[in-house]
Amino acid sequence: MFFFRLLSRLPLSVLYLFSDALYLIARYVISYRKKVIDENLKYAFPEKTPEERKTIRNKFYRNFTDAFFAETIKMLTISEKELRQRFHVVNQYVVDDPVKNGKSSLMMAGHIFNWEMAILGVALNTEVSAETVYLKLNNVFFNKLMLQIRTHFGGIMTEKSAFRRSMITMRGTPRIVHLAADQRPRVSDSRYSREFMNRPALFFEGGEVLAKKMELPVFFGTITKLKRGHYRFEFSPLASPPYVDHAPHSITDEFCRRLEENIRRQPDLYLWSHKRWKI
Repeated sequence: MFFFRLLSRLPLSVLYLFSDALYLIARYVISYRKKVIDENLKYAFPEKTPEERKTIRNKFYRNFTDAFFAETIKMLTISEKELRQRFHVVNQYVVDDPVKNGKSSLMMAGHIFNWEMAILGVALNTEVSAETVYLKLNNVFFNKLMLQIRTHFGGIMTEKSAFRRSMITMRGTPRIVHLAADQRPRVSDSRYSREFMNRPALFFEGGEVLAKKMELPVFFGTITKLKRGHYRFEFSPLASPPYVDHAPHSITDEFCRRLEENIRRQPDLYLWSHKRWKI
C-alpha cells in the first residue's frame, strides 16, 4: 500500500506518462480485448464505418488506461482543491433535498469514465450521507486499495450482499444510495432482459424494486469528459413517487434510455471491454 501512496503523490501530469506507456501496450502490443471491443462497437454503432469504430476503440484505450491507472491512483491522495478543479458536480442539491426531508435518494449511473471519480466527487459535494453499493474484488489487496480510494472523502461503501441487510435502515437513516445499474447480474439475481445499444442485455432491477417498494425518488448521473483529467457530472430526476401508475420495468427502461444518450454523446467513455451483452 505504501508504494501506491507514494506513486499517488506524483502530479497527475507525471502519472499520465505511465498511462501513455500502458496505452501503447494495450493498443499495439497485447490488443487488450480487441475482439470483444470490436464486436460490441459493431452492434452498438452499425451506422458507423469500420474506420469510425476503430477511432472509438483507440480513444477507449486512452480513456481506459487514464482512468484505471493514472486517475484512480491519484485519487488515493488527491486534495479537495484539486478534485473540485477536475470534477465538477452539477445539481447536487436535487439529490440532497429528499434526504434532508427524511427520505433516501437513489442515484443510478453507468460505467462511463471516470465513474470512480464520481464516487469521490459526490462524497465531497454532498451535504448528507452518501453510500455506494459495490461488488467485492476477488483480490484481497486490490479490494482493500479500492476501498481506501473510494472512501477518501468520507463516502460509505457497502458490499452488495451486505446492502440487502442494510436496506432496513433506509427509512430511519435516510441517505443517497449510488447504484452502478448497468452491471450484468449474476444467475442467482432477479434479471430483466431488454435491448440495450442494439443488442439484448440483462439488467439487475434492484434499484427499480427498491424505489417502488419504498417510494424513493430516483436520479440519473450524466458524465461528460471536458478534457483529459477533467469531468462534469450532472444529476437529473429520473423517476419519482408515487409509482402506482408506473408500468413494470419503467425505472430500468428510463435508466437505459438515459445511459444510451450518455454513451452516444461520447462513445469512447463507455466500458466496451466488458462482456456486457453475454446472455
